[in-house]
Amino acid sequence: MTTVPATRASTPRLLGISLAYFLVLLDTTVLTVALPDLRVSTGGSLAEQQWVVDAYTVTFAAFLLGGGAAADRLGASRVFRWGVGAFGLLSLVCAGAPTAGVLIGLRALLGVAGAACLPSSLALITQLYPDPARRARALGAWAATTGTALVAGPLTGGVLVDLGGWRAVFLVNVPLAALSLVLTGRVGGLDRPMSGRVGWRQQLAACLVLASVTEGVVAAQPLAVVPAVIGALLFVRWERRSETPTVPPALLRAPGVGPGLLAGAAVNLALAGVLFTTTLLLQGAHHLTPLQAGLAFLPLTLPTAAGPVFTARVVAARGPGLPVLTGLVLLTAGPALLAAWPEAQYPVLAAGLLLIGTGVSLTLPALVTVVVAAAPPGTAGRASGLLNAVRQTGATVGVAVMGTLADGPAFLCAALTSGVTALLWALSRRRR
Repeated sequence: MTTVPATRASTPRLLGISLAYFLVLLDTTVLTVALPDLRVSTGGSLAEQQWVVDAYTVTFAAFLLGGGAAADRLGASRVFRWGVGAFGLLSLVCAGAPTAGVLIGLRALLGVAGAACLPSSLALITQLYPDPARRARALGAWAATTGTALVAGPLTGGVLVDLGGWRAVFLVNVPLAALSLVLTGRVGGLDRPMSGRVGWRQQLAACLVLASVTEGVVAAQPLAVVPAVIGALLFVRWERRSETPTVPPALLRAPGVGPGLLAGAAVNLALAGVLFTTTLLLQGAHHLTPLQAGLAFLPLTLPTAAGPVFTARVVAARGPGLPVLTGLVLLTAGPALLAAWPEAQYPVLAAGLLLIGTGVSLTLPALVTVVVAAAPPGTAGRASGLLNAVRQTGATVGVAVMGTLADGPAFLCAALTSGVTALLWALSRRRR
């Protein structure tokens, strides 16, 4: 796979690539404040609400590995355009879903399309910006999309639900997908497809594992561990037999990748769990409207929009270790504050959300640098897919676990997860 001079990477093209990333991540948060309206409209249960959220993240996480491999082997620009186009079309169909059950199935397909978009967008940036300094700045702008999506998610969701109900949340994806394709244009000249097959069997096995674990937690079904174990064994068997494994052993052995993956999973577990739990708290105990709930999340979401650019500069100057550790500490303090006073007045809630948002803005951009920089040549797509797969796995587990707990214990779960991860990260850096 070759690279091209950064001068060919125009601002509109980078904007189009980042917009697709925004689109995919928006769908992980925009639906949150629409859940009460969705439940009234479709008559779904709390478990179905959890599955409307998790159906997307389960397939998204499982097929991110395949999306990264497909970007490396079929061409990043080709996979990117297919994924964005499918995402827009499926969003339109989701808006017409008659029941929660149908919507859950469509959300699962939407997750597969999202899994094609995300790693291919990062692989395109890697090709467009071969110079490390320019790439760091481009990745900072790309990573800032995470925060922008978090800002836009609850707030946009609140506005859309107030104006047109939960279906409007999906309709907004259609013009965004079209705009991304227009801005990106054709970048096929960058592609140098690699030989080998994409391990789709492994993706299905990973999906079985995540779906079984999620159902086991949501429905309190211990027997769900059986298909999860079967799926895990099949995944390992097929990976070992593959000449071109989805997760190259050399990537897993690269210094810093293991701790980076663990930290990514922990951050998304805490973030997704807090978003889900706080939404129910705001619209339940605090009786806020969807728009008011979206505005209430601004202390969390605003730092995640502005912070990644600052974090990228710190990483370029001093490396990623300190931003990740500081972010994990803040992600421990924020949920701990919410756990101590789960039904306190809004200023306390806002302080906890601010700590969480600042922690996310420090941690996630630095983790992208850790994993991508450590990836062996020719595996940028799979490295991106693996990082985002474990992140979305963390988000799936976070919603499933924290959605079954009361407010205080749910926030405490997030705090303990982040705290233990911070300790493990500090120990891993000392050994290097």
